Amino acid sequence: MRLAPSTLHALRAAIIDLDGTLVDTVGDFDVALRAMTADLGLPAVPRAFIGKTVGKGSEHLITRTLAEVGAPASLYDEAWARYQHHYRLINGRHSEVFPGVREGLAGLAGRGWRLVCLTNKPGAFARPLLEAKGLAPYFAHVFGGDAFARKKPDPLPLLEACRTLGLAPGCVLMVGDSSNDAAAARAAGCPVVLMSHGYNHGEPVSAVDADAVFDRLDELLPLLASAAPGGAATAGPAR
Repeated sequence: MRLAPSTLHALRAAIIDLDGTLVDTVGDFDVALRAMTADLGLPAVPRAFIGKTVGKGSEHLITRTLAEVGAPASLYDEAWARYQHHYRLINGRHSEVFPGVREGLAGLAGRGWRLVCLTNKPGAFARPLLEAKGLAPYFAHVFGGDAFARKKPDPLPLLEACRTLGLAPGCVLMVGDSSNDAAAARAAGCPVVLMSHGYNHGEPVSAVDADAVFDRLDELLPLLASAAPGGAATAGPAR
């Protein structure tokens, strides 16, 4: 636990990842990829493979899926087109908001924080998903993986989000679920906390260089309250 009181006092906003952090979307990926591979006459990939592969953008997911089933890379363009088609049809239908997310977002907004959703998911998929799950009203801005020249773990998207907020990186908390999020935050200069329920490429999230790990987003709220004037100096449930 490395979120010092001085760091907590400085925070004014949060950049929050989507897949694995706010919403469990493996079901959506599974259905869309199965439909895509069926269209191409390819075998489906197991659900466990999807959980270890998501997080670096849909392009990466498609490339890895083709390699996993032994398909030639030349199929990428067709696979990408079929995947986009199917994902648009089912976006959000087989996914669930993680417990504590709504309460956590409401609590952060209630503190006057401005919230940015920053995901490697294409923006055309991210915004409808947030709308479908009733989470869109909490966010001042939504940036997909195609919003900037580079994706996380590059720090560029976080730096651009901070610029949009008009805040220094040290005043903006990154909330994610993987080493991608943590690496981007460290390089950008943002403090970072991770959710334990996400998709960290099959690796334990406890091993990632982050300031804290939580089981639920709303577990962050007591920690922030403890850093407020008159609050108790406690680390809360982070570990």
